[in-house]
Amino acid sequence: MVLLEFSMFPTTVGESKSAYVARIIDIIDRSGVTYQLTPMGTILEGEWSEVMGVVTACFEALKADCPRISTQLKVDYRAGSDSRMKTKIAAVENHLGRKLST
Repeated sequence: MVLLEFSMFPTTVGESKSAYVARIIDIIDRSGVTYQLTPMGTILEGEWSEVMGVVTACFEALKADCPRISTQLKVDYRAGSDSRMKTKIAAVENHLGRKLST
């Protein structure tokens, strides 16, 4: 199972990127992949080909009208695990002995 955190946006448009981010989030939401939106990026959870396919679809959607795109990717793979997005947080909460405001 892969946890993939990424952000992607055009660098050749104005100051606000929200319309482009919304375009990407629509693709992610419709993909069926488990995800978590954060203010600085999006975390996807699934098999390698599945999450990379979503990232590729997002890139292709921006490439159509954005001549320059910035992308940051961070990937964590662990064989045989699922629901790591929740269990990683739960493990830290367990060590702290309390729930965190996530």
